Amino acid sequence: MVETLLIIGVIASIFVGFNIGGSSTGITWGPSVGAGIVKKTTAAAVMTVFVFLGGITVGQNVMDTLSGEIITTELTLSAGVAVLFFIGLGILVANVFGVPVPTSMTTVGAIAGLGLATGTLNYETIAEIVIWWIVTPVIGFWVGGVIGRYIYPWVNRRVDIKKSDGPLLTLNRDGGVPSPKLGPNTTVQELGTTVVVLLIGCYMAFSAGASNVPNAAAPLVGQAGLEVTDAVILATVAIGLGGFTIARRTMDSVGGELSDIPLLAALFVMVTASTITTILSWMGIPISLVMGTVMTIVGIGWGRATRPITVREAVTRDSDITDKRIELGAIVTEEEEDEDAPAIGEPETEAVLHGSDLFNPRAIIKYVSMWVIGPSMSTLLAYGFFTVLPGVA
Repeated sequence: MVETLLIIGVIASIFVGFNIGGSSTGITWGPSVGAGIVKKTTAAAVMTVFVFLGGITVGQNVMDTLSGEIITTELTLSAGVAVLFFIGLGILVANVFGVPVPTSMTTVGAIAGLGLATGTLNYETIAEIVIWWIVTPVIGFWVGGVIGRYIYPWVNRRVDIKKSDGPLLTLNRDGGVPSPKLGPNTTVQELGTTVVVLLIGCYMAFSAGASNVPNAAAPLVGQAGLEVTDAVILATVAIGLGGFTIARRTMDSVGGELSDIPLLAALFVMVTASTITTILSWMGIPISLVMGTVMTIVGIGWGRATRPITVREAVTRDSDITDKRIELGAIVTEEEEDEDAPAIGEPETEAVLHGSDLFNPRAIIKYVSMWVIGPSMSTLLAYGFFTVLPGVA
């Protein structure tokens, strides 16, 4: 009976990890694949390696929180399988609505529902997690705002990320030992920016592993039946499988949430969201990479679009600002070459004012709504389930 239940739990874990791999690989590598810098198969392979590294290192702190700190007792095997079921149900609902519900929040909600039903919920831990869920979007927004208002325009004038025709590097066989050299159309700047893009992708994959591997692995760790290393390997394989299969379609759309913004802006988003997620994962806080990503996008768009007014004008609501055109979300790379971005308080060029919208306000409302609905639903369903069937816990 125990072996059968464990097999069911492993299958559920693979299902959760498979879907996580499909979404997180697209977000992580979609912009780079769309720019022609890396191929889909290479992206999935590198993603799998760094997801494992993130899960086996920083991710263990999150795993400890999920498996032993949200409730005052260890998860049993039957309870872990049930929790994985509710995580999978949350993913299914997300797919129906076309919105990626943060898996970490769904996981915490399911375990919290178990704790409420059995009287074992650690309210101090839950309060700390929820506070960070509230603070993280604010941090992402304001960091993105500073980048969009002050940093992005300056970097955008000086960095051009392009993929030239032909190989990036070739082998020089003139000497005794073959050595790498620049491709026929490759510039030093292109080589440098390509390396940076790849490093950022690896960093985001590491962050995704730190935050997401525990979601698929933690419910089966400890008393539930699996050792930590075995659970991490299981989750990594499942995430990698999702990266090699269903993520290919996501990467075709150039990374879901990042699909409508320039690659340079996407890189800023990736670094910011990954840093926030990695730090909180190191602290043992279950947090979603999606949450930091979306709010950083919003922040960069807001910061870039409000450059025509100064902070003083924004605070004092100067009546003259009505004469200055502001389009929330405008961020493009179409400024003329060698022309500096306008100073803060100066009007933008027409190219920027009429550029592609960085984000859709309705989509943001939809995301935020699901951030509330997702964990609330998993909490209520788990609470009802374990109340009706207390023996499962």
